[in-house]
Amino acid sequence: MLMVLITGLSVSQGQPGTVELMNAIETANANFRALNHRLDVLEKKIDDVFWYNKVGDIAYIDKVYLTGPPLAVEKNPTGQGAGNPVKFWTYVFIPKDADPSKKYPLLVLPHGGVHANFTTYHTHIIREMVAQGYIVTAPEYRGSTGYGAGFYNIIDYGGLEVEDVDASRKYMLENYSLVDKDRVGMIGWSHGGLITLFNIFEHPDSYKVAFAGVPVSDLIARMGYKNQNYRDLFSSQAAIGKPTDENVAEYRKRSPAWQVHKYRNTPLLIHTNTNDEDVNVLEVEHLIKSLKAEGKSNFSYEVFENMPGGHSFDRMDYLKAKEIRLRIYNHLNKYLDPPKPFRSLRDMQKAGYFFN
Repeated sequence: MLMVLITGLSVSQGQPGTVELMNAIETANANFRALNHRLDVLEKKIDDVFWYNKVGDIAYIDKVYLTGPPLAVEKNPTGQGAGNPVKFWTYVFIPKDADPSKKYPLLVLPHGGVHANFTTYHTHIIREMVAQGYIVTAPEYRGSTGYGAGFYNIIDYGGLEVEDVDASRKYMLENYSLVDKDRVGMIGWSHGGLITLFNIFEHPDSYKVAFAGVPVSDLIARMGYKNQNYRDLFSSQAAIGKPTDENVAEYRKRSPAWQVHKYRNTPLLIHTNTNDEDVNVLEVEHLIKSLKAEGKSNFSYEVFENMPGGHSFDRMDYLKAKEIRLRIYNHLNKYLDPPKPFRSLRDMQKAGYFFN
């Protein structure tokens, strides 16, 4: 609230002390921005503790530190450390009943958001995946919140964050003998859906199957129906640098609907919802029409009509949402063959905390 009041102050040029007051306002706002990042770090640490509380009964949980590609744009290309790989964290969930002598399928689960992180919002989904015998990795790719301003500011939306996510897949294959390299899938919603699409576009041989839920699909259209503050989140990124009207090609390059020619044949399921308040259904419709226009055939989709929950409709806990997730798991399980696939809603319910 205080930051809003400070930002909203009106100061006329020529008034005594105008420069000093404006400097004071900017200093205060900078301090608030720094405080916000520090609070994000604290919130992330608390949420990490919650993971053990919410999933620790069925999964071994780890958080590993690895590297992705260097920055797309270096502030000081000749400075110390320039060109070094970007360091980021990745969550790992392994079923506690896993047999070390066997191989298990891996699901890569990138979180959504322009700036966001992998939170215990995903608890029920992780429990459902682990209960079926999946190993899961959830990367905190560049630009994620909870790791300070420096990491937040190297966001590369639709760019090298895609390679960070694929780096988490490579890490799992190289470091966990339980992971079956031939049974790797990716699942993501919203911005995570965009990352999922680009991973199967760029690394088609690495993923056996994919699901993209309410995926951000067309940044050019998206910039048109979002407000200026949202557009600024993109134009201020070093790797993008300009608004849409000044660099259409860059936004097109980062939009799956404009890149479907790269899609090969990874089995893909797409979901969207007509009352989605975040990713307008028109974006996903453009993606679907583009896939059809390119003659792509190994994908399927469902357009849901006014489902409760809007953007989160198939990640929620009401009965119909669970039924929809069961269809998602059936799609993944067909290609990844987990040891204990869900056959019914009753199986899904057993993945919860309580079951009678």
